[in-house]
Amino acid sequence: MLSYEVYKAVHILGIALLLMAFGGVALHNLNGGDKQSNGQRKRVAATHGIALFLILLGGFGMLARLGTPNAFAVPWVHPKLLIWLLMGAALVVLNRKPKLSGLLWWCLPLLAMIAGLIALYKPGA
Repeated sequence: MLSYEVYKAVHILGIALLLMAFGGVALHNLNGGDKQSNGQRKRVAATHGIALFLILLGGFGMLARLGTPNAFAVPWVHPKLLIWLLMGAALVVLNRKPKLSGLLWWCLPLLAMIAGLIALYKPGA
């Protein structure tokens, strides 16, 4: 099993990749681009998917290293999973509703910050 620090690094790498993918699509949309004119759409989608996987792998790996027998019994894990699902759906929203890119440009990093604060302060634990 990997160390807690390795899982944390994997988790942070996933977060960085996720925000990079969102920023790329949002900036493309804000500059007037659309789904058809985005030549790197597959690369962004792959980055988004890999990022979501790394976030999940790192998060549950850290919980396992903390000795948590049942991660779903930990109360602060539920809001983090909800945020993870929202981040998973956000790429679809960016692609289907490009006019929301300006709003999501600010909201998605704030959502990531909220997830970080939940992990830091562990409410309900």
